[in-house]
Amino acid sequence: MDIATIIGMGLCALLVLFGIVNGDNGIDFSALGHFGDLPSVFITIGGTFSCMLMSCSLPEYVNNLKSYALVFNVPKLNTQEMIQKIIDLSNVARKEGLLSLEEAAGDLDDQFLKKGILLIVDGTDPELVRGIMETELASIEARHNKVISFWEQMAAMGPAWGMIGTLIGLVNMLYNMEDSSKIGPAMAVALLTTMYGSMIANWVCLPATFKMKKNNASETMVKEIMIEGLLSIQAGENPRVIEEKLKSFLSPADRAAAGPSEGGAAEE
Repeated sequence: MDIATIIGMGLCALLVLFGIVNGDNGIDFSALGHFGDLPSVFITIGGTFSCMLMSCSLPEYVNNLKSYALVFNVPKLNTQEMIQKIIDLSNVARKEGLLSLEEAAGDLDDQFLKKGILLIVDGTDPELVRGIMETELASIEARHNKVISFWEQMAAMGPAWGMIGTLIGLVNMLYNMEDSSKIGPAMAVALLTTMYGSMIANWVCLPATFKMKKNNASETMVKEIMIEGLLSIQAGENPRVIEEKLKSFLSPADRAAAGPSEGGAAEE
């Protein structure tokens, strides 16, 4: 569970709550009643989710909604650990040959890496290996971007439907201006839809897209490291050279944290 996401969402809710109840005379929880309006909820939230349903099939819609749970998961990605794993494989291949990697592949959990190793063991042409691996990576990115796009579109729909609700409220208010005492409360209710739409976008959807994009970029980089590492192993490059090549993907700080090169440690 990603604690940062939970804390961030909770703090946003608390700050909005504090802004609502903090009045001139101190804390006033009765002010919460001013910010609840059922028709505004139906127009803004209902309209937003209904429009998103129009943009995809029902199974896709359900899966996209379920994908929000990804925001609360900590990605199981360790770039430095993956580099070390590839270096270990390169040492095995250098000492025992490429065919020995088939046994090593059986102990791997990552299906992408395992697929690449098996392609190498089968003697597949290096360019074909690269083509297959990059095609699969592009497919993974396309699936991720489809989910990210869903939440980006919802972030745009929320404020748009909030504005629609505000316009509906203003029209109703202008048709009932005989009692001036009701104009203020009617205007407040009209503005609630804009508030709900902004909260959908900036509290729920946009932070989710930022987190998903970040995780997608990290996963893509790790898989690019796998591709370069496997092709280097297939080309028979020195493990130390492979390590330096793969470390070029890391930031300077991460390279320093990874320590000195150990690529040739297993060589005889």
